[in-house]
Amino acid sequence: MATKSTSLDVEGMTCSACVRHVEEALRGLDGVAKLEVKSGKVRVDHDPAKTSPEKLIEALTEAGYESRAGA
Repeated sequence: MATKSTSLDVEGMTCSACVRHVEEALRGLDGVAKLEVKSGKVRVDHDPAKTSPEKLIEALTEAGYESRAGA
């Protein structure tokens, strides 16, 4: 599987429970290979044929967090 790395800024992730909630929301998506969550940012390595940055943002929105493409 060829992976793409997507970085997102996530608002409202203020505690370890929030981090866990974000991880669970993203791990539930097909094609997510690896996550790195810290300091209001998430880096997701994923299969671009199975999920997109838009789907990642949608999953976070459904989990109650605002997010956008980051640097």
